[in-house]
Amino acid sequence: MSDSPERVPKLSKEEKDRRFQAELMPVLDPLYNFAYRLTLDEDDANDLVQETYLKAYRFFEYFEQGTNAKAWLFRILKNSFINDFRKKSKQPAKVDYSEIEGYYNTEDVDAEGDVGSTSSDMRQQSVRDLIGDEVASALNSLPVDFRTVIILCDLEGFTYEEMAKVLDIPIGTVRSRLHRARNFLKEKLEKYAKSMGYGNDDENDADALLTDEDQ
Repeated sequence: MSDSPERVPKLSKEEKDRRFQAELMPVLDPLYNFAYRLTLDEDDANDLVQETYLKAYRFFEYFEQGTNAKAWLFRILKNSFINDFRKKSKQPAKVDYSEIEGYYNTEDVDAEGDVGSTSSDMRQQSVRDLIGDEVASALNSLPVDFRTVIILCDLEGFTYEEMAKVLDIPIGTVRSRLHRARNFLKEKLEKYAKSMGYGNDDENDADALLTDEDQ
């Protein structure tokens, strides 16, 4: 039995164009939003989206019809950003996760729970309702790797499993990275939380701006 990879069936140009338009183009707006929050620059975001769609069209035969087109495109965009745009951007230096993830053991991280459909929907809506200047500024000030997990989970509603595929990391790393990212964001939002009328004695004031914690 041959160990060579299975050949991908070729599509006719008409079929390829039809499926590409129907399955991938509806993701344009969230894809641009993701690109902008990674690059923090409109021109770079547009270039990154264009490059993503060019690559997606080139390798469209490898996309399995009926699977998550949004996750597939986000993964291509993320890889393009890392390989090209991040090199010439002024993003903060990459964080050493081997140090950061040691802060939290498995029990601490698992206590947050997985991304259930109800809590995820509530969290996603809560964040979207509160993306004002202060929240957007705090989010944009995070190191890009932490910013990315907040975007994927709290703004775009990806599950941990989908995020792991987009980012090419284990689910456990997704959980610990997201946990740490939210703590960073909470610290940055403490003053904003007080200005919004949250009590000084509640240690989860900034969390309340972003999410309803899992019970």
